[in-house]
Amino acid sequence: MREWQVNTALLAILAAFAGYAVLADEPFLITLATRIVIFAIAGIGLNLALGYGGLVSFGHAAFFGLGGYVCGILASHAQNYEPIFETPFLIEGTNQMLVIWPLAILVSALAALLIGALSLRTSGVYFIMITLAFAQMIFFFAISWPAYGGEDGLAIFVRNEFPGMDQFAPMGLFQVSVGVLAVVLLLVWRITGARLGMALQAARQNPGRVSTVGIRPFGVRLTAFTISAAITGWAGALYVDLNKFVSPAMISWETSGEIMIIVILGGVGRLFGPLAGAMLFILLEHYLGGVFEFWKILLGLALLAVVLFARGGVMGLLIRDSNGATHG
Repeated sequence: MREWQVNTALLAILAAFAGYAVLADEPFLITLATRIVIFAIAGIGLNLALGYGGLVSFGHAAFFGLGGYVCGILASHAQNYEPIFETPFLIEGTNQMLVIWPLAILVSALAALLIGALSLRTSGVYFIMITLAFAQMIFFFAISWPAYGGEDGLAIFVRNEFPGMDQFAPMGLFQVSVGVLAVVLLLVWRITGARLGMALQAARQNPGRVSTVGIRPFGVRLTAFTISAAITGWAGALYVDLNKFVSPAMISWETSGEIMIIVILGGVGRLFGPLAGAMLFILLEHYLGGVFEFWKILLGLALLAVVLFARGGVMGLLIRDSNGATHG
């Protein structure tokens, strides 16, 4: 199968799953489908840095959580009718997604700009450990922040508002999340096909040669890392609206690992790879986790098989034809 056929099939499966949930009047399945979409968005963010730039970030949960906390803090202040700041100027909360999203994206991007400016001066295992260290710092800060729940987290009463969306209907948030997924897919597709994407992939393969033609690999990587974090932060804001709850667990290293597993399972460097990986991961978690307490053993075996025998992930297996060739 060609890649566009696989991509279309994945979207059709997602739509069919949501359609079945509506017809069967199973709101939980709609919530499950929404969770798949949100983690796919987070994975697409990481995949931009990891798959196209070769940046193995083990701290992307920091951006996922920062986006979530922006959403939770703004929504909680709006619902309690309490301003966030009164001096030196008044800043109030809001329950409007179109206000929350840009702020979540901005905070995540600024954090990535700072973290990337320091961590991208290293490479390999040092880069991995520095990104993890920053994420853990933010994690422990969230735990020690009693104003917003500390270790217990922060609950919001109802979902935030989006024009035309029924905030009390599970299908509303699913449709909004799918719209965000479409925007993010289009954005990453355009980036990877543009000069920035070409330079990013060239810097991954041969940074020395890129420098000789006047392109600074550091600047290219920092730009991609920042955009990557902004996308993941957007997913974090959606995730808080889904659960109506934010906690330090969103920033934990386990969450970083889950997002990375989603990317690897789906296919590193494939545009729709995170969507395929999110489908596999979330459905395994739901259906196996309900009957087998140690379902992550099976997940580990699946991940091991992908790393050893199918480095293209699920997408690589589906795209490969009978002769073993892979179509673009």
